[in-house]
Amino acid sequence: MARVVRFHEHGGPEVLRIETVDAPPPGEGEVRIRVKALGLNRAEALLRAGTYIETPSLPSGLGLEAAGIVDRVGEGVEGFAPGDAVSIVPPISMIRWPAYGDQVSFPANLLVRHPPSLSFEAAAALWMSYLTAYGALIGIAQVAKGDFVAITAASSSVGLAAIQIANLVGATPIAITRTSAKKEALLQAGASHVVVSAEEDLEGRLKQITGAEGVRVVLDAIGGPIFEPLTAAMSRGGLLLEYGGLSAEPTPFPLFTALSKSLMLRGYLVHEITGNPVRLEAAKAFILAGLEKGLLRPVIARTFPFEEIVEAHRFLESNQQLGKIVVTV
Repeated sequence: MARVVRFHEHGGPEVLRIETVDAPPPGEGEVRIRVKALGLNRAEALLRAGTYIETPSLPSGLGLEAAGIVDRVGEGVEGFAPGDAVSIVPPISMIRWPAYGDQVSFPANLLVRHPPSLSFEAAAALWMSYLTAYGALIGIAQVAKGDFVAITAASSSVGLAAIQIANLVGATPIAITRTSAKKEALLQAGASHVVVSAEEDLEGRLKQITGAEGVRVVLDAIGGPIFEPLTAAMSRGGLLLEYGGLSAEPTPFPLFTALSKSLMLRGYLVHEITGNPVRLEAAKAFILAGLEKGLLRPVIARTFPFEEIVEAHRFLESNQQLGKIVVTV
């Protein structure tokens, strides 16, 4: 038997339930894992609320990240054996492969042996954040030394990963945060500059920081009215990568700015990396090398025990965290 988290109706964190279900053996090409830690993502809150890109049949499981120990391997699996310590590359569908449980099965090609230096908590906080940031900044934008990179929602796990990756390649990360409450923490986390969007002139501050060069790459998770000052501060031929939609307000298209600067505005999903074996292997190699050198390190905001999954989701939606929320099992 396995303990899993499911919801029988859409709603707030209170709809999450811990239930005991049969633990089926792994299918062909799959591996079953005894979970030690889970990483929480906003996508899971959206699925629970009924506003995610997937529509589940109820009751539904959820979850995209886990780390633990291989318990059993399915038919046709090579390279993994019971006892191996592994973490999970987020699957394309968390409905098909939900991570919230003490025993979960995943396709073997999504398993990674994490370095011995990583705790299970750090391993569970790793792949979604760093694959998302890598795919945008390195895989698409090819950020390099000398580039100015503006990062919204900078205190999120993806934002912090993006700051670290920008620093690793010699770019200048500019963290954008709504209030000054997290400004000092973002500077300590490696941001070269911090702009407080609710307290400062965003366009003016970005232009002050970058001078005539402008911001070449924007990594944005928000959308909404922030598009106009962001694009106004971008360089000619600059690239804005949109990977979220946290703003509840309409997102204006900056037509004349885009025309006059030949800007590229592009939607981006981490599935572009995780669904492409060649790009995924390149991303994993980059991230693992950064971990070994100590230049990349997951930032954990707070940990909760499995039994407090509702409280963990409440904290997730509070926007108080700096980094990843982790649940231990």
